[in-house]
Amino acid sequence: MSHPAFPGGVHREDPELSHRQRQVFLALVTLHGDSARPVGSEALSQQGGIPLSPASIRGALAELEAAGLVARAHASAGRVPSETGYDFFIRHLLTPAALAPAELAQVDETLGRSARDVEHLLGEASRLLSSLTHQLGLALTTSLEGERLTGLELQPLDARRALMIMSLGAGVVRTLVLELESPLDGAELDEVSSVLRERLIGRDLAEVRDRLAADPELVRWSAVRMVARAAAAHWATVPSARFSSGAGHIAGQPEFAAGAALGSLLRIVEQGPPLDRLMVEGAEGHSAVRVGLDEDEALHRCSLVSYPLPGVRRGAVGVLGPLRMDYARVISIVDVVGRRVAELL
Repeated sequence: MSHPAFPGGVHREDPELSHRQRQVFLALVTLHGDSARPVGSEALSQQGGIPLSPASIRGALAELEAAGLVARAHASAGRVPSETGYDFFIRHLLTPAALAPAELAQVDETLGRSARDVEHLLGEASRLLSSLTHQLGLALTTSLEGERLTGLELQPLDARRALMIMSLGAGVVRTLVLELESPLDGAELDEVSSVLRERLIGRDLAEVRDRLAADPELVRWSAVRMVARAAAAHWATVPSARFSSGAGHIAGQPEFAAGAALGSLLRIVEQGPPLDRLMVEGAEGHSAVRVGLDEDEALHRCSLVSYPLPGVRRGAVGVLGPLRMDYARVISIVDVVGRRVAELL
């Protein structure tokens, strides 16, 4: 299973690169990213701006290959960064790029026009991500109903509003702002919380919703019934939705030039799993990269940059592309778009 990588997320077992190895590796990443072709020592010497002889570059490449950071198809071929190499590059050597003021303004203007309609907002986010990165832009929101409830608290916001704090599986926390039909004070909310925890902890939220509506031990208490109605009304405001944009950008890249490869990839995107799960997993409010997705053959040699959205519903925005994508720029764009979508939601 692929794992998320963050800039600065170093591992104890990572290799220590010498200055020469670092120079050669960075030049290789850049040249392969531009050409999508294996890179040899001559190209690194002539085009990579490395003040080393081809022999010294070959030696550094052999060392990088031994460390698992570069690979080649056969003995006489040039090298390409391996999946391990890109993961190392993201965590050790990458600095997210600064976006131009005009691009930041474009994000604000484009998404701001869609603030009142969640589906339109997510559709615009996927199109914007694709336009700015020239990769496949993704956006989704999923229902809470498949999550397992592990904890529940109610806190008063004012006389007729309360905050429901739900702890779910895998350490995820979700909050709902409840609009109550009648006032409930803090003591009453504490009593409701206790009753709800006793009857609902350990159940997935689809069953929680059913029990809130029909469990006789719950609905006979008016305060619990009122909280249940408010929660159900909030959950129903946004259905699950998935959007993707930029198939044309992907089709123009050498990795997906074969029609069968592109068709398989687009079918996986349309179907949802496993991409839906990969996008929402991770630290909410932070971009992460999954290099070399091995969850499905169609995703082989692809990377996913995703931003799990913080807030009331599980969702995410992200970009899917080849291993050699411009991670410094893509991470910054996904971060900016993700933060703006989260604010508007």
